Amino acid sequence: MKEIEGGICAVPGVSAYGIKEGKYGLSVILAEGPATGVFTRNKVVAAPVVLTRERLEAGHRLSGLIVNSGNANAFTGKEGFEDAKAMSRLLAEKLDLEPEAIGVASTGVIGHRLDLARIKAQLPKVIAGLEASPKGSLAAAKAIMTTDTFPKEVAVELESGIKIGGLAKGSGMIEPNMGTMLSFIYTDADLPAALLNTSLKAATDESFNLVVVDGDTSTNDMVLLTATGKSGIKPKMEALEEFQEGLNHVLCSLAKKVAADGEGATKLIEVRVRGAKTEKDAKLAAKAVVRSPLVKTAVFGKDPNWGRVMAAVGYSGAELDPEKVSLSFMGGIEEESEVKLVESGKVSDSAGSIESLKKVMESKEIIITVELGLGKAAARAWGCDFSYDYVRINAEYTT
Repeated sequence: MKEIEGGICAVPGVSAYGIKEGKYGLSVILAEGPATGVFTRNKVVAAPVVLTRERLEAGHRLSGLIVNSGNANAFTGKEGFEDAKAMSRLLAEKLDLEPEAIGVASTGVIGHRLDLARIKAQLPKVIAGLEASPKGSLAAAKAIMTTDTFPKEVAVELESGIKIGGLAKGSGMIEPNMGTMLSFIYTDADLPAALLNTSLKAATDESFNLVVVDGDTSTNDMVLLTATGKSGIKPKMEALEEFQEGLNHVLCSLAKKVAADGEGATKLIEVRVRGAKTEKDAKLAAKAVVRSPLVKTAVFGKDPNWGRVMAAVGYSGAELDPEKVSLSFMGGIEEESEVKLVESGKVSDSAGSIESLKKVMESKEIIITVELGLGKAAARAWGCDFSYDYVRINAEYTT
């Protein structure tokens, strides 16, 4: 497997484009094939999520996707649902597609009706720009950004020749419990919707479901996976394992980009939990650490207050024996920087451990490893620090 350029347009059969006018953006992605999705678990569900989920359950295919930024079309009642359907009709009529095969996604402020006139005015410009190129993918990724500071794309080519590409947006209101705020994944593998669904759920559980920026689950979370089948390759058995590995890589890469771009973030936090009794325990412990406001603020302030990690693991709900726990910090992937703070329940008595930890806390990426010593299960989770800017961005979001 190797990473390649081009984002979603690295995948044959995909064309895309988008424009941004102030806070309001519009993207269109065209790709015909079997499709599936995972969606928010928030009980306040945005209209485009309801519509797209219904269409996938009924038809298991997509021909295209229309996405707006600046308005979430959430908590907008029946009118909002009709607005989402109107968005899909606008695209379908322009390109002679079936409206029922159009997915709709939105991101932005909750509780306001869509400005359909704006979307209608933007759409011809977006359609005119559609292209199957890196430029098209990047434009689509940029157009759906809200508080994001950079577009998020990744693509890979597997040894079999299959390509998988994805883009995502997400910076705040991130504890998805399914996926990031919005992510659209494409592959040229020839796979039915049922297999795509199984693969997407497995990949999401190892990636977006283990990202926490601020602990808030959005009303609009959506991850879609479409297979164009253009490669003509129908993965079976070992090839399916390769496909799953590639899909996991794409989603994990996007998840890390989302975590690193958390609102106001200055540092990426990766938590690795090992030796858990069950996988569920490993994930509970890892997410508790990246969710903790006290851990996040300590990382921002470069404060070597490692006890906050132990407290988070303790209340996570994971099975724990304090006498078996070990803890270490590392600056990025530089193993020589690892500082062992607790080993099998005993706090390090090294006089230089705190000074070493202070140096690690200067790093842009902090890796925290927790060894529970109870089994063989493991998990990783990603998050970011809480800075002064996080408060400013969210205090001024609509003003």
